[in-house]
Amino acid sequence: MGRYVARRLLQMIPVFIGSTLLIFCMMYALPGDPVRAMMGDQAYDPTVVASIKKDLGLDQPLIQQYANYMIGLFQGDFGTQIASQRPIADVIADAFPVTIRLTLFAFTFVTVVGIGLGVVAGLRPDTLRDRGLLTLTLILVSMPSFVLGFLLQYLLAFKWSVTTPTVTDSTDFSQLALPATVLASLSLAYVARLTRTSIAENLRSDYIRTAVAKGLPRRRVVGVHLMRNSLIPVVTFLGIEIGSLMTGAIVTEGIFNVRGIGIEIYDALSRREGATVVGIASLMVLIYLAASLIVDLLYAVLDPRIRYA
Repeated sequence: MGRYVARRLLQMIPVFIGSTLLIFCMMYALPGDPVRAMMGDQAYDPTVVASIKKDLGLDQPLIQQYANYMIGLFQGDFGTQIASQRPIADVIADAFPVTIRLTLFAFTFVTVVGIGLGVVAGLRPDTLRDRGLLTLTLILVSMPSFVLGFLLQYLLAFKWSVTTPTVTDSTDFSQLALPATVLASLSLAYVARLTRTSIAENLRSDYIRTAVAKGLPRRRVVGVHLMRNSLIPVVTFLGIEIGSLMTGAIVTEGIFNVRGIGIEIYDALSRREGATVVGIASLMVLIYLAASLIVDLLYAVLDPRIRYA
């Protein structure tokens, strides 16, 4: 196991470098000049603009800028915002915990409710509750998150006054419940359908029929034998969804005024602050890689037949 983890960590290095290089090139290929955008519509001196670019290193070749960025990144320096001259590490430190709370809320909701609904429907396939789950998940899959967000905001906040329309305190989990539900809706549908399909398929397997024939209690048959094998594809999906929920929070945070990394990315794009976007994206890549490694290690926990050399 230790050799496998070490090998996977080494494999992450070129993946991280390649991903960040691609993001870096995409951001700095955007049209417009961030220094010029900082000055707005006012008259500017080209000499001053050139001086600012030199101070920020924006006059260097792209590959040299990327090399400087990576050197600073490994030293904990994510760069500095052009407009505010604020360290990007401070921006991430303020916004990232907000998105983490929202994502963990949504992820917990997806895991508990999605797997629960999938198990209930999968144990009784082709029944009324199974068809009801498939209909509900089909609606959630086909409905864009911004439509569902505005709809629930109108019904629960403005019409029925159950909750607040926007988040004023990101540490209050009761205010995060509505945006977390909207953020989790699409993932919930996929997890429920995937769990239902996996449960229904494994329910007809030979090892389940053998366990039942041996007289094992139904709770043990379902909770130990059926669930452990059925959850392998679900765990794979959930591991990827951690990063997807964080990136999907951009739309949700905009609807409910949650001051997380989604708002920071949007503001940075509008100001052509490529360094901010690249810094946040680099952190997201690390989260994706770590989640992928954790999912692979969980396979051996769910299925004892899996061994890593």
